[in-house]
Amino acid sequence: MDHVLNPEEKVSQTNSESGGADGAFQHVKGEHSSPKLSASEKSLPGNTKSPLKRKAAEPDSPPKRPRLEEGHGSLVVTHYNELPETGLEIRSQSRIFHLRNFNNWMKSALIGEFVEKVQQRTRNITVLDLGCGKGGDLLKWRKGGISKLVCTDIADVSVKQCEQRYKDMKRKSRNERIFEAEFLTSDSTKELLSEKYIDPEIKFDICSCQFVYHYSFETYEQADTMLRNACERLCPGGFFIGTTPDGFELVKRLEASDTNSFGNDVYTVTFEKKGKYPLFGCKYDFSLEEVVNVPEFLVYFPVLVEMAKKYQMKLIYKKTFREFFEEKVKNDEQKMLLKRMKALESYPAAPNTKLVSGRTEDYEHAQKMVENGQIKLPLGTLSKSEWDATSIYLLFAFEKQA
Repeated sequence: MDHVLNPEEKVSQTNSESGGADGAFQHVKGEHSSPKLSASEKSLPGNTKSPLKRKAAEPDSPPKRPRLEEGHGSLVVTHYNELPETGLEIRSQSRIFHLRNFNNWMKSALIGEFVEKVQQRTRNITVLDLGCGKGGDLLKWRKGGISKLVCTDIADVSVKQCEQRYKDMKRKSRNERIFEAEFLTSDSTKELLSEKYIDPEIKFDICSCQFVYHYSFETYEQADTMLRNACERLCPGGFFIGTTPDGFELVKRLEASDTNSFGNDVYTVTFEKKGKYPLFGCKYDFSLEEVVNVPEFLVYFPVLVEMAKKYQMKLIYKKTFREFFEEKVKNDEQKMLLKRMKALESYPAAPNTKLVSGRTEDYEHAQKMVENGQIKLPLGTLSKSEWDATSIYLLFAFEKQA
């Protein structure tokens, strides 16, 4: 698999924030007036004059935290606690086997990039994994050679599975030095982690928040509390990195749909209504085959950037999955990692095997490459349906200012 192909070259080029995507949030851009924007939505909670300024001026005031049983957090807990633990054999038969591996490769490349940055100033790296799930990133931190990891998640069953994975990894490591780890069950949108750490003075070099932060945008208070947890204990020069759905892309696809829903046989996104998107509490239901079917909340990224300033955080980059993929795949090491992780499907299919999608149109992009005869086969790709699903995401990185 010497050649890897962006499955949606033409579609991806329309996914930038220029044109349609840039206009999708016209009603929530700063103080610009719009008939779709009510006065109460022009500013964040508690500030009728200018959004974010009051909160930014009061960095020491604790955020107002709702009672823990309120909101959609309990649905998220129930969902992830009830997810069955599946083996590799079962996962490899999934329609979204390559999609899941592709997203995992994205995380690997992002984490590796920022571990290397921190290693330039210290070899003693401490990390906060905010929304650790069952511990899917433990091996990435092991590869990065970090010294200490704090794993936290809202789902207690997931945290226990994460801790068991760590213990198993440590037991099998023989003479290899494995990082120390701490495990916390906590709703990071409503509880302060600083009150729960074993070391009350702990500082982090990296906070990683993968496919999780958007759950906090149910309210301003929740989004702010999670941001505080992510950033307040970072060292100067430390990084807050993550992946999250791209609000611009979601709204653009919704506005292009004839209904309140869009997607394909792999994923579905359903909003309650279209045409008006509040800064917080803009709920939608996201379904990904076999994986997720819980309420999520739209993240208007410019608001996140402004909110982060309260914690001395500066955005250093934001990239779509397409942009990040096209950048990293030029690196031979990352290209080999794609292959090892089986993040792309081989096209044409090997003898006695089938492509994950039975739809011919899902591979038109790959077939055209084959027909021109100028590449070495097989090539690596995702089906168009999978690419549509993964291209709703972006990656981000903030740096803590001194």
